[in-house]
Amino acid sequence: MTRSLDLTRRLLLGASAAGVSLAFAGRAGAQSAAGPRNKLVVVIARGAMDGLSVVVPTNDPDYRPLRAALAIEDSLALSDGFGLHPALAGLHALHGQGQMRFAPAVAIPVRVRSHFDAQDVLENGGEGLRSQTDGWLNRALAATGGLKGLSIGAQTPLILRGASPTSSWSPGGRTGAEDRLASLLQDLYVEDPLLAGNLAAGLQTEAQAMATGGETRLGRNDVAGLGQAVARLMTGPDGADVVALSIDGWDTHVRQVGQLQARLTGLDQVVSGLRTGLGESWSRTVMVIATEFGRTARANGTAGTDHGTGSALLLAGGALKPGGMIGDWPTLAEPRLFEGRDLAPTLDVRSVFKGVLRDHLGVDRAALDDRVFPTSGAEAPTLSGLV
Repeated sequence: MTRSLDLTRRLLLGASAAGVSLAFAGRAGAQSAAGPRNKLVVVIARGAMDGLSVVVPTNDPDYRPLRAALAIEDSLALSDGFGLHPALAGLHALHGQGQMRFAPAVAIPVRVRSHFDAQDVLENGGEGLRSQTDGWLNRALAATGGLKGLSIGAQTPLILRGASPTSSWSPGGRTGAEDRLASLLQDLYVEDPLLAGNLAAGLQTEAQAMATGGETRLGRNDVAGLGQAVARLMTGPDGADVVALSIDGWDTHVRQVGQLQARLTGLDQVVSGLRTGLGESWSRTVMVIATEFGRTARANGTAGTDHGTGSALLLAGGALKPGGMIGDWPTLAEPRLFEGRDLAPTLDVRSVFKGVLRDHLGVDRAALDDRVFPTSGAEAPTLSGLV
């Protein structure tokens, strides 16, 4: 289906080496009026990122006794009695500029400890497991009037699947046969408007990537370069406005300290690369960094943590309104732990998503409550003041 593209192949090879996969969705109609369009990047940290190590509750007296050797002692000061993991120096600098905020205790609407189930709920946007067969980001694109979507990789992630037309784009070798294949597919799809449109959109994005960064070289672990490469695909009149990017490898049952250091360093570099690559468009950008669930408040016996409940969510971008903590902090006092073991969530993650979609992409509130996040109006009210 796709022609080869050196940038894309190198980009994905580098991404794979770093545990990163990505997909992006295209232009939202509501943003297509005259003038630059806003940008949204949704990062999913797959594997249950330990929020208590990312946003460290430095002033909570129970944090260190619970975490023991896993406690982060050199965190970078935030507001409201919290600190940021030292590997996130770039994000901390953004916080100092009013371009990063944090929600320390969020969760999906159901309490499950299966990665597969929790990721399904996080991405389907409904009230429970498999309550929706499509993704909330796809429905949000439809609500704004933008019907183009594109994913990169072997398959479209659930968050982007749905009725809004999307294209998939997988890397391949640069051979004449592939060009022939694209031509054959165009002939095959000529009677199917949806498939023909998807193929055309995918080929258009390939051409855009070649035009904007075809000679760019990405090193094996060049995650900052990856961020810049993604940014190039978001710039220009045909650039994507909404990007979904997954970073794998957060399931830290064993030797958590070293694993988190590597993963968070990579995350910070991706953010820095995006910021650099987007240039002036950064001022119109919001990034949402979320995970499917948190990890246990106590360290386990193998220098790690196990599947938990509440976790942290980060927002970054030049379009953010400056501010500190989003939501409330439940404390880590024994009676406040969920089921006696986990950080208790105080905020439905959908409320944050809805606040960003409404105030940054212009999604109508009724659409948010009824279609993008069905029947969420009462349980997950839209947060104000984020953008």
